Amino acid sequence: MSDPVKRSFPPVVDIDTRLLVLGSLPGDRSLAEARYYAHPQNQFWRLISAAIDRDIAGLRYEDRLAALRTARVGLWDVVASAVRPGSTDAAIRDLVGNDLPGLIARLPNLRAIAFNGATAHRHGSRQLVAIGLPLIALPSSSPLHTIGLDAKLTAWRALRDHLGS
Repeated sequence: MSDPVKRSFPPVVDIDTRLLVLGSLPGDRSLAEARYYAHPQNQFWRLISAAIDRDIAGLRYEDRLAALRTARVGLWDVVASAVRPGSTDAAIRDLVGNDLPGLIARLPNLRAIAFNGATAHRHGSRQLVAIGLPLIALPSSSPLHTIGLDAKLTAWRALRDHLGS
């Protein structure tokens, strides 16, 4: 019995997006709940809160997305679809990438692209090496990436530099 193909969500962006944060592919919990970063141990919402200077981790999901849009932060994934048993990036196979250049072409105010973790960076930066925007490799928000929240916060707070007016 083969594993089912898993698919990413639509991008969360608008015309004012200045910073695009790209993950790899939603994990099983996120797919089941149809929400980015739904696993309670994933640190994404705390990390992005530090980057936008607003605590959004405790908000309802729709309000979190609205807060990101207000802060001019967009979300998407590098992987459009893949076979992956479980939720670990190391298990991704038969990967089909999202059209990152196509999305970026529709974001005239984009200033930087950040990759949430090594897998997103490895696969996404290949598509975007020639776009002329800063490509930022971030430590993964996954609890499996064990460098500690404080070390992650330093890198994620640096995203503020790309959101100013």
